[in-house]
Amino acid sequence: MVDKNDVAAVLELIRPSLIADGGDVTLVDVLDDGTVAVELIGACKGCPLSQMTLANGIERILKERVPGVTRVIPAEEMAQ
Repeated sequence: MVDKNDVAAVLELIRPSLIADGGDVTLVDVLDDGTVAVELIGACKGCPLSQMTLANGIERILKERVPGVTRVIPAEEMAQ
């Protein structure tokens, strides 16, 4: 099971890069299957490159640094 505190700590490392571009990220939940749900806010929320930010940035870094993370999804996908 993925430790939510570990995920939050890594997001704190990522956050300054997002803030520099006018955005930010909020941890919404960590599911039992290793899925991490986040909400992109600020400039990141409506950015056409937000999927790339999730996949090539946030997801890649979380998978490298937090054992058990399988994927990162936008929070709105949780309701589907």
